[in-house]
Amino acid sequence: MTRIQYQECIDACMKCMDACNYSYVSSLKEYDLADLRESIQLDRECADICSYAIQAMTRRSPFVAEILKLCADICDRCADTSSRHQHNHCQECINACRNAAMACRLVSEAVEVYA
Repeated sequence: MTRIQYQECIDACMKCMDACNYSYVSSLKEYDLADLRESIQLDRECADICSYAIQAMTRRSPFVAEILKLCADICDRCADTSSRHQHNHCQECINACRNAAMACRLVSEAVEVYA
């Protein structure tokens, strides 16, 4: 596991966390709030797990592989849910979530090889 791979994953998680937080706040201002309910909930969950994944990587947690797998799953779920909506903030969230999911899986698999 190289420091660069870790940093790329941390950066992707940070962008995802920011995009999900922005989408969360923006969704609360939309008129179709009821339609966005699941997306709002997943935006929060995704932002929180990305934050936790960043912490796990920076402190070299022995559970980092498992945390990153969970993070990737939640990021994918958030992206899938956001894809039901055409709002700009949802579209930005999709891209950030997909990138973070891919980065988390790559690092998670690499960590397991070195374990």
